[in-house]
Amino acid sequence: MIDIARILKGSTKKMPDSIIKTEILIHDLKVPISVIDAGAKSLLNRRDSYGPLTDKQVKVLKRIIRNTLTTQRLVNDVLELGRSREGVMITSDFPISSLVTSVILEIFDLYDPGVAEIVRKIQTYEELEKAIKPSGARLSFDPKVWEKMVHLDEAKVRQILRNLVTNAIKHRLSLVEISGKIQDKKLILKVKDDGRGIAPSDHQKIFETYFTTGSSIESAIMSHGLGLAGVMVLLKDMGGKLKLNSDNGKGAEFRVTIPL
Repeated sequence: MIDIARILKGSTKKMPDSIIKTEILIHDLKVPISVIDAGAKSLLNRRDSYGPLTDKQVKVLKRIIRNTLTTQRLVNDVLELGRSREGVMITSDFPISSLVTSVILEIFDLYDPGVAEIVRKIQTYEELEKAIKPSGARLSFDPKVWEKMVHLDEAKVRQILRNLVTNAIKHRLSLVEISGKIQDKKLILKVKDDGRGIAPSDHQKIFETYFTTGSSIESAIMSHGLGLAGVMVLLKDMGGKLKLNSDNGKGAEFRVTIPL
């Protein structure tokens, strides 16, 4: 939960009323979502207290948990986009390893909870690589960069990376690669997939909210188009840039550059 009073105390600029109202609304939304999530998990994990479940009931409860998680993240995304529109930044020091690992956890919580449980227990970069490799995910980070501390708005950077990785997973054939480096006082993150690619004529269009290519495989795009449009808003807030390298049949690579 964000301590708005603490943020305002350390700022010379008054937080806009619209953001304060959004913070309150987000908090009010999170409470019932958390109650639903906790109830479903309790039924699933405390069968000794609540009684046995059929396979069908277990399946339904797991679907409820996945969807509450998705809803929680959408609510957080709305909050970050609202802050960006008002120019609100909440910066802190954090390691790149924590950023990437948290994004991987968020994604695998939805796509493959078994892998997510393994990721929660690992301690090293090598272990993380090994855990996600069977799912077609690859990491490419220099060890010094992986442990590097950066000073940015972590919530915004995490949302940017999560949107790009989620997008790549939806459009890949079998592989997604996440890489990063620090160059010329800039954090550079790349997300690459081996999917059908994006025609040059569509490169600008995909950053428009709700744009769709019309492909059945690229069905993403209510989330795909909205996600990339959101990425642009967040990057603009931090003075960053997004570059796309793609063509039909050649996959897609998104490159994010953020000043440090």
